[in-house]
Amino acid sequence: MRYEWHAATDVGAVRRINEDSFFTSEELGVWAVADGMGGMARGDWASAQVVACLNALRWQPDLEATIESVVAALVQANTAILTESEAHGARMGTTAVVLVVRDGRFGVAWVGDSRAYLYRHRQLHRLSRDHSQVQEMVDNGIITAAEAETHRMRNVLTRAVGVLPDLAVDTIVDDLAGDDLLLLCSDGLHGVLGEGEMAEVLARAPLAEAAQILIARCHGRGAPDNITLVTVTAEEVTLVLPGNGAGSGGAGPGGSGSREADTQDTDTQESGLAPDAGIQP
Repeated sequence: MRYEWHAATDVGAVRRINEDSFFTSEELGVWAVADGMGGMARGDWASAQVVACLNALRWQPDLEATIESVVAALVQANTAILTESEAHGARMGTTAVVLVVRDGRFGVAWVGDSRAYLYRHRQLHRLSRDHSQVQEMVDNGIITAAEAETHRMRNVLTRAVGVLPDLAVDTIVDDLAGDDLLLLCSDGLHGVLGEGEMAEVLARAPLAEAAQILIARCHGRGAPDNITLVTVTAEEVTLVLPGNGAGSGGAGPGGSGSREADTQDTDTQESGLAPDAGIQP
């Protein structure tokens, strides 16, 4: 497969410290965003622990096995943050959303309210479900999704890395379709811009330019939090035998990284999300 990706982070207009972190590895086929919790001590250190633990991963050809390793890495980060919290007598925590791409398939693992989106057929589909107080209120019919966007408790998380000894990590897997774009972001982006506006920018701009437009629009609305996003596209590369007079397919340059990886068949269970079907949050 041929990957293209771009990552960007910005401190915003209000915070003095950028407590977000991101991870990118073409070699592993793994990308991530972590958002250190601003209401706790050393959020930047906490989010950096997620990156450090992901950086210790080794290549595995199987998607599900890699996701299991990602979950184990998040559990390791959880333990490291808890140990540091106890040593300093100060609570710490971070969100995490991790993307894995393998052989025309992808998986996402997440904790907290940093999100994963799939941009497909000019529509932006939310793949992750926030672990937050307002999401539970929406699920229980107490408030609407529109009311959740401005609710005073929208930043209260029900799950985060480094807060409790037992960490539950949610995961999904599905197939990639042609021209899919995957977006990971902290709430500094999705908490300021609506999903329709994000989709509009992704539809008309290359990865690096889209990131800068999205960050600029957040600043235009006060940028109250750190802003971090990672965008990834993955396409099958058409292999052509010498003498056929045609070039290989796949996306051209333009992202912050690109790589071709060998593909191989795998026998794994799908999530049930068809490539041409609408994906519900």
